[in-house]
Amino acid sequence: LHGAGIALAMQGVLSNLAAGLTIIFTRPYRVNEYISIAGEEGRVETITLFTTTLSHPDLSRVVIPNRKIAGEIMHNYGDIRQLGLDVGIAYDSDLSLALAAVDEVLRANPRVLREPAPYVQIITLADSVNIGVKPWVNVPDYHAAIGELNKALLETFRQRAIRIALPQREVRMLGNS
Repeated sequence: LHGAGIALAMQGVLSNLAAGLTIIFTRPYRVNEYISIAGEEGRVETITLFTTTLSHPDLSRVVIPNRKIAGEIMHNYGDIRQLGLDVGIAYDSDLSLALAAVDEVLRANPRVLREPAPYVQIITLADSVNIGVKPWVNVPDYHAAIGELNKALLETFRQRAIRIALPQREVRMLGNS
């Protein structure tokens, strides 16, 4: 009975060790790269035989047993990351003016990288004309850039009278007539 307990305890240790060796030798990620795996994301702080430690954007640390990482789908952002902003403008807005304003805002922000080039395009026609704004930034600038760009886009659109569309619904009242 004790042998079975020891064997089960060793199974976890050995699977962590095997996974750690796999990670160290295959190098799917390195220290200082930004990854997303096993439902967590952050900058890789340390890689040991048994665990990988991530520093999380909320300044906490996440320690993941390597056996939880091996065989999982991982997103390795490396050093740069693409933002995914969308802004909806009213259908009667001047599209060329709006796209030029987005381009100007991106060029003015020092966090936005020039290469790779930002992706700016009309992505959907729905309740509004939705513009996808997807510039690249260094990983440490990711969260700050989102706030800065949203603020700058709103202010620039207001200055140029480009209307941001608000959801609208038509309500019909049916009654006895």
